[in-house]
Amino acid sequence: MATEKTNVESFDLDHTIVVAPYVRLAGTKEGAKGDVVTKYDIRFKQPNKEHMEMPALHSLEHLMADRIRNHSDAVVDISPMGCQTGFYVSFMNYDDYEGVLSILEKTVQDVLAATAVPACNEVQCGWAASHSLEGAQQLAKEFLAKRDEWHIVFNNE
Repeated sequence: MATEKTNVESFDLDHTIVVAPYVRLAGTKEGAKGDVVTKYDIRFKQPNKEHMEMPALHSLEHLMADRIRNHSDAVVDISPMGCQTGFYVSFMNYDDYEGVLSILEKTVQDVLAATAVPACNEVQCGWAASHSLEGAQQLAKEFLAKRDEWHIVFNNE
């Protein structure tokens, strides 16, 4: 099947040959003043085979967005993918892959220890009714169980 090249790195990734879960460098961008933003693809689910249900994904987003900043001041953003298979995390002036894996591991462990979803109310969240702490923790548990495989992105590695 022929595909056309796009302006979006993830659209040009062959989703049929990746093996989730994984953590992959998705790109870097240098600013005019020399700052470098490094973006990682954190894939929880196998593309086109499975996905995260929205209440669990939503809670996982809240938990990770809050907790990851306890482990790194370099975090710019962590955002869910529209396909519901993972997240993107961006760092400013931080390109240590092993360090990123450590930060993510600590963050996911924090998710497992959580007793509530932060900002899970109508004042702080745009869809406060759509959350599941238990679902988020199940996703975190599954992801963490494969920690030794996070560096394997393609099925031929």
